[in-house]
Amino acid sequence: MEKVSTSHEDYLEAIIMLGGAKDRPIRSVDIAKQMDVSKASVNKAIGLLKEKGLVDQPYYGDVTLTEEGERYGKAVYKRHRYLTVFLNKALGIPEDVAEDEACLMEHAISDDSFEKWVAYIDKLDIVPSES
Repeated sequence: MEKVSTSHEDYLEAIIMLGGAKDRPIRSVDIAKQMDVSKASVNKAIGLLKEKGLVDQPYYGDVTLTEEGERYGKAVYKRHRYLTVFLNKALGIPEDVAEDEACLMEHAISDDSFEKWVAYIDKLDIVPSES
């Protein structure tokens, strides 16, 4: 799959964090609140994600992830979760700092390196499973 910009990955991740899925729409205003951006910024980003086939949104309707968008968003969210927990629990970095730094790191690591790193982290058994 073609990568999208860091900013657009953040939008996909926010939709996942809000509980969005291909069958669970999310309101633009909730995305704006989650990301602390304007609704106009959300509308612009959603338009570009729609062009990439990652989200669906009827005219002025709620945002729904496509199957590909849900897969992409979950992958970004997984990176964020693993990095945050690792920085906080394994390295003792304060949670707020770990959260901010994980957000930066999640976009920089390659898929191959991340999968190898996940295998290592899973051996440490520090990342709680998703419910």
